[in-house]
Amino acid sequence: MGDYTNMSGYYDLIMTSGYYDYKKIVDHIVDEDGFKSVLEIGCGTGLILEELGQRRPDTEITGIDLTASMLSIASERLQAFPNISLSQQNVTQFDLQHKYDLAFSYGGVWYFVIDGDNEPFMVSHLADEGDNHRGLERLSDHVATGGKLMLGIQGPHHDYASPVSNGMIYSQKIVPADHGFIKSYYLADGPEIVMSQTIHYRTYAFTDALDLLAQYGFTHHAAASHQNGSRQFLEFTKS
Repeated sequence: MGDYTNMSGYYDLIMTSGYYDYKKIVDHIVDEDGFKSVLEIGCGTGLILEELGQRRPDTEITGIDLTASMLSIASERLQAFPNISLSQQNVTQFDLQHKYDLAFSYGGVWYFVIDGDNEPFMVSHLADEGDNHRGLERLSDHVATGGKLMLGIQGPHHDYASPVSNGMIYSQKIVPADHGFIKSYYLADGPEIVMSQTIHYRTYAFTDALDLLAQYGFTHHAAASHQNGSRQFLEFTKS
C-alpha cells in the first residue's frame, strides 16, 4: 500500500482546497440504515472520520492507515471523539479482532473511477496482484455477513496544476505503467517544490474488479449504489 509520509504535512491543505467534498461523502455514508460499527480503510489524517464522528457520535468507528505521520495528525484531530479509534495497519495483514457492519474506502486503498459514459474501473493503492488478494481477504474477515462495503467513486485522473488555499500551486502528473499508472503529486511555493510524492497504482477493468471482489464475498448491487446528485460510492454486500 502506498506510504504518504512525504505528503502528510500538506495533505489537509491540498484535500480541503476543493479536492474532496467531505460533507457530501459523509452524506452518502450516513444514508445507510442500521449500521452500529464502521471501518474506514485508509483513513489518512481523519478528515472523513471527523465529519462522520460529528454526525454519528453513538457509532463505533475505526480507521486504519499505513502511514504513521498521517495517523498522528488524525489522532490530534479526533481526540474529542471517544467513539473513534485508530490503528496503524497494513491492509494486507491487518487484524482488529472485530467484524464491522459497514466498511468504506474513499480514495483510500480501493476506489472506482468513472469517466463520462465509459465503464468504471477500479484503482488500487496495492500495485502487486497478490497484495490485492491478501488485502481483500483480510477485509472480508472484518465485515459481518450481510454487512456493506462502500468503495468511493472519483472522476478521471489527469495532469493539472491549480492553486490551493494558501496560494501555493498543487500539481499532479500521471504516467501509464504496467497494470496501472504512476501518479506524482507536487506542491510548489513559487519556484520551490516543498512536497513531492509518487505512488504506483494498479487498475482493474470493471468486470475483473467485480470478479475479484466476489472471490471474497462482496457482491455488487447496482440499484443500491448512490446516485443522489452525483454518485459517491459503489456498494457491495458481504455474503
